[in-house]
Amino acid sequence: MPAFAGAAVRVTAADLPASWRPGCPVAPADLRKLELSYWGFDGRPHTGALVVAATEADAVIDVFRRLYDRRFPIRRMEPIDVYGGSDEASIAADNTSGFNCRRAVASGPPQWSAHAFGKAIDVNPVENPYILEGTVLPPAGAPFVDRSDVRPGMAVRGGELVSAFAAAGWSWGGGWANPDYQHFSATGS
Repeated sequence: MPAFAGAAVRVTAADLPASWRPGCPVAPADLRKLELSYWGFDGRPHTGALVVAATEADAVIDVFRRLYDRRFPIRRMEPIDVYGGSDEASIAADNTSGFNCRRAVASGPPQWSAHAFGKAIDVNPVENPYILEGTVLPPAGAPFVDRSDVRPGMAVRGGELVSAFAAAGWSWGGGWANPDYQHFSATGS
């Protein structure tokens, strides 16, 4: 088995053309692009990248090292800039991503998402959909709403994915009133 590789790289505004803009709650200097090994659904090792807060980089590398060691499958891992900063396009592609300067996708008054601080990661969004007031996001996640039918790549209580993030002190959105099974955050939101 190839060894896990994880590295944190500084980013600039030019590296984040669609996900960062003036007025965001963090500066590019406070973010890092992580280059990480992961196992794909094809059973092969891959290298992906996601952007997180610099303060969370080491913890996130440890999470993905643990997932790699346990061969937890991830569909793809690309910065949201590959999708023009579109959360909808990224989750529809079943992309695991972190930083995106955007508002929270939730009912209530507008507020910054934990993603806007680089302190949240969405993992395998199709296998782990967000169910907002009965709407499944992304729609392709509908077959995964039944969480009792555990399949590869799913976040389940006591499972590898939830346990890996919990070991780093991150919380999971799977227990919320509007369950967000893909969502892990350092802030609890």
